[in-house]
Amino acid sequence: MKLSKFLALILRHQPERFGLELDDEGWASLAEVMEILRGLPNFRWATRADVMAVVEEGTGDGKRRFQVEEGRIRARYGHSFARPIVYEPCTPPPLLYHGTSPEALEPIRREGLKPMERQYVHLSPDPETAIRVGARHAERPVVLTVHAAEAHAAGITFYQADEAVYLAKHVPREFLSW
Repeated sequence: MKLSKFLALILRHQPERFGLELDDEGWASLAEVMEILRGLPNFRWATRADVMAVVEEGTGDGKRRFQVEEGRIRARYGHSFARPIVYEPCTPPPLLYHGTSPEALEPIRREGLKPMERQYVHLSPDPETAIRVGARHAERPVVLTVHAAEAHAAGITFYQADEAVYLAKHVPREFLSW
């Protein structure tokens, strides 16, 4: 968990703090990331195998937050830097789910789902995953049903970041049920 959070910091939120260059799609050299880890007292223990375990297994909530290809690594989603990560559009399943806090319901009822501080709205393929995601925001999360096939037919573009995460720029309220 500690390694995953640190990778999120350097690959999603503050790459410049560590002198890490990301390309336009958020990729960084895995070798450079390993050098950063070896240079920090709290992460000298981290090996490439440890990083790959975080990439391949996630942190237990069903989300695989990082991706490695051809000696490069990137965060799949959730970036706070200006460049959006590009995904291929996909045809979503008929229903997707979004876990949130009860306090967020009123703005969602008015405006639909918005990415807020992120680049995309994160959606789950099943209610159980949405509950786990929502539990990070509230002790008793609320799960919304997203009528994804209807939204897609109406022109909303969906993306699939991995098997447990679908993304959209915005989901209007008419495609949500509580």
